Amino acid sequence: MNTARTDEQQAKHIEYIKLPEVRKISGLSTTSIYRMAVAGDFPKQRKLGVKAVAWVRAEVEQWAASRTVAGQTPVATESK
Repeated sequence: MNTARTDEQQAKHIEYIKLPEVRKISGLSTTSIYRMAVAGDFPKQRKLGVKAVAWVRAEVEQWAASRTVAGQTPVATESK
């Protein structure tokens, strides 16, 4: 099995999304996203440049799906 080739193929298909899309998928506020990421309860953002960050779409969608499977709603209870 050639794992190097598989890793390269997966790396080519990474889609980065910005905060507005993360908020839309997760249903969380900006503060909750960052707070949960620090606590290890939400995917962390990736640094793309000096002042640019983004999230990996698959990680955010997997988080949302896991919340649904666990019987929780992806939307946190919070005041916006």
